[in-house]
Amino acid sequence: SCFSWIFLVQFDGSIAPLQSKSNHTCLLRYTEQEKDPKFWNTWAQRTLKNALTLQNLNKNKAKNLIFFLGDGMGVPTVTAARILKGQLNGQSGEETLLEMDKFPFVSLAKTYNTNAQVPDSAGTATAFLCGVKANEGTVGVSAAAVRSQCNTTEGNEVTSILRWAKDAGKAVGIVTTTRVNHATPSAAYAHSVDREWYSDSEMPAEALQAGCKDIARQLFENIPNIDVVLGGGRKYMFPKNKSDVEYPNVLKHSGTRKDGRNLVQEWTDRMKDKKGHYVWNKKQLLSLNPNNVDYLLGLFEPGDLTYDLERNTDNDPSLTEMVEVAIKILRKNPSGFYLLVEGGRIDHGHHEGKAKQALHEAVEMDRAIGRAGLLTSIHDTLTIVTADHSHVFNFGGYTVRGNTIFGLAPRVSDIDQKPFTSILYGNGPGYKIVNGARENVSTIDYQENNYQAQAAVPLSMETHGGEDVAVFAKGPLAHLLHGVHEQNYIPHVMAYAACIGQNREHCLAHSGTAGLRPVFSSIAAILTATRLLC
Repeated sequence: SCFSWIFLVQFDGSIAPLQSKSNHTCLLRYTEQEKDPKFWNTWAQRTLKNALTLQNLNKNKAKNLIFFLGDGMGVPTVTAARILKGQLNGQSGEETLLEMDKFPFVSLAKTYNTNAQVPDSAGTATAFLCGVKANEGTVGVSAAAVRSQCNTTEGNEVTSILRWAKDAGKAVGIVTTTRVNHATPSAAYAHSVDREWYSDSEMPAEALQAGCKDIARQLFENIPNIDVVLGGGRKYMFPKNKSDVEYPNVLKHSGTRKDGRNLVQEWTDRMKDKKGHYVWNKKQLLSLNPNNVDYLLGLFEPGDLTYDLERNTDNDPSLTEMVEVAIKILRKNPSGFYLLVEGGRIDHGHHEGKAKQALHEAVEMDRAIGRAGLLTSIHDTLTIVTADHSHVFNFGGYTVRGNTIFGLAPRVSDIDQKPFTSILYGNGPGYKIVNGARENVSTIDYQENNYQAQAAVPLSMETHGGEDVAVFAKGPLAHLLHGVHEQNYIPHVMAYAACIGQNREHCLAHSGTAGLRPVFSSIAAILTATRLLC
């Protein structure tokens, strides 16, 4: 493994080393190699050879569908996570490949909501799960629904690809590092005009009186037999003030439900004869034999799961561990499965200005992507990785090769003569003035886990970004994700590849392939008629 010397160029032009590794000579040899044009030409030719193989398109029918959603994982976050992954492995970082980088097809998705140029996670989730763009703050309803207005719900519900897969006989699952009733996962099963109606205690009285349901309740009632649900959000499932099993003396973690229902107990009672299991810690999760489990509910925290950097590795499962268990249960279904996986706390780290937390969350999601790849086959599994939106996060400052991603730019500012970190935010809680001037980051530990990177505009919470996000795809019909598309196009591709949802006429029942004929072609009609006559 290799690493570089990191230098700070002082304002007076002198150079001071900030860090080094004893094996830096390895990187120097690598750098010498890079000076030879043959190195780059050989690499490019090898890449070209691999690219030429993609001309043989995978037109198989997708038995399985896996959708990885990095919440807030814009392109700058992907690049920074790539560098971090490499540096965690003792490398320079820039040349590293994330698991998602290895996917053969990449496109861009336009993320705006119907009423917002810069979107939120609810409207975007409705787009990439239900195939319909929607207003910010709403889940599982069309743009005809108005946020927080209960009476605009009925008649404007839209169903998700998770529902389409379940109706087609597939196993379905949700895995998230947030609450299972948070914006992204809730769009898979709920129809709510307000993303924050987590339980009935968060709802206004008039909404309850008008018949609107909280999101936690909808998780268990709308699609009764979701095969696997793993994440956080325990407190929303239990009666108000019922002590939490893990934090019995912490009032804020107690149950929230005013209706007195114990949704977990109701689920357990319903599933007791169906090989259903409820777990709330890592030991319970990993002790299960997937072959003996058909339904699994795992709620590992009262709210969101902890950041991976702060995770109690004895009690709390990682995203990778949850994904592995989920796939091993879901893949038993002979018709295949649909799995939604959310790395949801990438977003939270950015909102708090804590880039280190956000990037480690992204690296952990990439590990989960790799594990999913090992447990499935590219021949029958369509896997997509994308983000719902970006953030006003970036890194720059002409840093040298191998500069620690959380480190300083090589030169101090020519305006205030102070150093600055490569990572910066356009706005957020990292805006700090000390004695009437920008804080001198050399006086603090800017590589600490919860350091809040400097921001240009003071806000208590950093905001989303509005630029397009990357969409990585591999497996059957992954080539349909190319160019620049609206975000709501994504589930239509997935459904088409798996022959579920609204357009199935292209599917050949006996060939195991999809997409070989246009949906509305006359050939399709002739062949269908021939089958009926025979």
